[in-house]
Amino acid sequence: MSERSFQVGKIVNTHGLRGELKIVPQTDFPDIRFAKGSRLLCFPPNGGAPVPVTVSAARFHKGNYLVKFKEFDHINEVEKFKGGSLKVSEDQLVELDEGEYYYHQIVGCQVFDEEGALLGTVKEILAPGANDVWVARTADGKELLIPYIDDVVKQVDVEAKRIVIRPLEGLFDE
Repeated sequence: MSERSFQVGKIVNTHGLRGELKIVPQTDFPDIRFAKGSRLLCFPPNGGAPVPVTVSAARFHKGNYLVKFKEFDHINEVEKFKGGSLKVSEDQLVELDEGEYYYHQIVGCQVFDEEGALLGTVKEILAPGANDVWVARTADGKELLIPYIDDVVKQVDVEAKRIVIRPLEGLFDE
């Protein structure tokens, strides 16, 4: 198993007495991540060692997932994970289509304009709605909000950690 892991869900509560957990999904692939037989790593909130788990059942309920793991049968066994997270190892990442990227591939990339001037480095990604917004920090500490749309983002090279953009008129005006 690879050493890197990536969050796919936040454990917010227990559900019932039979060991189900209420999960806020943090993945574009909840149907894969929470499918019966799926292997996940359950990280307790106190920073303890991750526990490998296998999904035995899951259902969508009021915007969250109620997930039952094969390894646990009672609320007392899962209560310690409340506030923790569910992750997958790097070798379990789903292959994406061209032009799609995982957040960890974009965060840390340097952003350049089409003339080659360094604008900043992507520090985080926001998902407010129709499209993601990449937050880049400039050398002087300002934040640039870059909408991930074809009119702005012209080239992404995750191997070289380099993004080329064409800022729309007024995009970075204060």
